[in-house]
Amino acid sequence: MSENIEKYKINAFLDRLTIKEYKFAMKTIPVVLDVSMNTFHNYRKIKLGDRQDIPYEKVKQLEILFGIQNDTLINQKTTGKSLTQLFKGDK
Repeated sequence: MSENIEKYKINAFLDRLTIKEYKFAMKTIPVVLDVSMNTFHNYRKIKLGDRQDIPYEKVKQLEILFGIQNDTLINQKTTGKSLTQLFKGDK
């Protein structure tokens, strides 16, 4: 099931735009991110479970462009243990 879910909510945020805003975004976002249009389209198609990822700096730039809070663009939460927990052997 995760193979059909997008890793990032880029398309969801683009879908909220008017046609005029969408056309502007499709021209502007690759320029701001300093990537090709093809690379931006590839970012939009990344699925959960894919090894491919968007560089952190580009994710942050997208969050700023869409005017959203940190960690809102990704469709899954990252969890883990701190070094202290690992050192103490917490499971």
